[in-house]
Amino acid sequence: MTVIVFNNDGMGHADAELRHKLAASYLELLAEDAEPPSAICFYGSGVKLAAEGSPVLKQLAALEAKGVPLIICGTCTQHYGLLEQIRVGKVGGMPDIYAAQHNADKVITL
Repeated sequence: MTVIVFNNDGMGHADAELRHKLAASYLELLAEDAEPPSAICFYGSGVKLAAEGSPVLKQLAALEAKGVPLIICGTCTQHYGLLEQIRVGKVGGMPDIYAAQHNADKVITL
């Protein structure tokens, strides 16, 4: 079981356009994989990827439709004022994120 972590608004430390482009490509590959991750966790500015206006909502919705849990940090969504704008996944708490990572064989942070 693999858990993916997004703790940034995209992938890497480039400008937003490139971060989002890389994340979209990565998420598309995950959605096409016969063995998708057991969960994807979003915290820090990573929660912005699950919010209204995110350029990767389509890819995340495809993963969610395949049964991949998308765990969104509630504290982070409140911090950024995004609680009402989350469009995919389940807003949870640190216990949910901890449980997903604790039960994983591998955690990949992007």
